[in-house]
Amino acid sequence: MTATLSPPRALPEATGRVRQSLAERLAPYAYIAPFFLLFAVFGLIPLLFTFYVALFDWNPIGEHVFIGLDNFTRLVGDTRFWNAVWNTISIWLLSTVPQLLVALVLAHLLNHARLRLAVFWRMSMLVPYITSVAATTIVFAQMFDRDYGLLNWLLGLVGVGPIDFMQAGWGSHVVIAVMVAWRWFGYTTLLYLASLQAVPKTIYEAAAVDGAGAWKQFRHISIPSLRPVIVFTVVTSTIGGLQIFTEPLLVARTSPLTCGPVRQCQTLTLFLYEQGFGQFEFGYGSAIGVALFVLIIAVASLNYVLSTRIRPERS
Repeated sequence: MTATLSPPRALPEATGRVRQSLAERLAPYAYIAPFFLLFAVFGLIPLLFTFYVALFDWNPIGEHVFIGLDNFTRLVGDTRFWNAVWNTISIWLLSTVPQLLVALVLAHLLNHARLRLAVFWRMSMLVPYITSVAATTIVFAQMFDRDYGLLNWLLGLVGVGPIDFMQAGWGSHVVIAVMVAWRWFGYTTLLYLASLQAVPKTIYEAAAVDGAGAWKQFRHISIPSLRPVIVFTVVTSTIGGLQIFTEPLLVARTSPLTCGPVRQCQTLTLFLYEQGFGQFEFGYGSAIGVALFVLIIAVASLNYVLSTRIRPERS
């Protein structure tokens, strides 16, 4: 008789390997799931709900009447909205552009200068960032005060009369822009400096041997090397600058929600807060929020395209 051979059975280890492989495939998604859950709860769902509320005449303690795009039609014809748009863009430009330029130059200098206590000077850049916004506002409000401010005292020494910065549109924009730039330039400087630390010193040495001066090294080595960080800071500064809220709210003493009697420094976020939580027009306030969202996406995209044109030098 010939013996019949039974087919080999699957080993338990093989099944274990299959299960382990499936777990390994699911593990990365489990690791990143908390972020997406938090983003959905605190970011995506409120954003979609804002779009939804903007279509209603929304009374927080009354009826919710669907009115379609009437809130957006009203927004287009509201001069207060366009005034807030102008104020927001003006303060953003006055604060962001000088801040990024100063941070870029300071990072280049700190990367090359031979300073004693270099770590101390570099870490001191974070002092404005960790300082309370309220404390910063008090200090700068005193500096720009009409009657007892340091700046007006210095102007008086050269024969210039006192300037009431907060009563003038351009003056209030300058005050707020200086406060914002002061708060963020140190943080941006450290980002640029950390990126420059990764550039080999031999590249600068070779450029110096070839006759490149400090300006050419800065232009053709430092700036192209900082390209990813510059893109990041430009986009984040745009997002944060267009959402400015605390500084104009605190700097206006008499009418904080309008930032002055003639709304000379009222930003879009202040206008949104005034309409939503001051006038309880949640539908109109949500429409302002949607308009702010579109403005941020448009300006951030434009800045991203422009900043990505910085290309590293080809050898």
